[in-house]
Amino acid sequence: MAKMYDLVVKVGEYTDGQGHKKGRFQNIGAMMEGKDGGAPFLMLAKWFSPAGVTDFSGKGGESVLISCYEPKGADGQAPQDKPAAAKPAARDLDDVIPF
Repeated sequence: MAKMYDLVVKVGEYTDGQGHKKGRFQNIGAMMEGKDGGAPFLMLAKWFSPAGVTDFSGKGGESVLISCYEPKGADGQAPQDKPAAAKPAARDLDDVIPF
């Protein structure tokens, strides 16, 4: 089971030296490949609570945006020689649900 993506949320904003507004981000976990090509799953940090994420839109929304980014290596760069992960086949959602 390999890491497919880092999961990241925006936790703050700051102004850089040129006066541009920038976002401050926190890694909260990872999306992992499922065992034997199964569905991917999320592994979240135990300390992460979606209720604590600030709504920067100013609209009072009830959703939290979690972004997915390619994992970075120790040098801060995304790995270039990593072969593309095989995407699992989409599950057929047209089946009949028995309830």
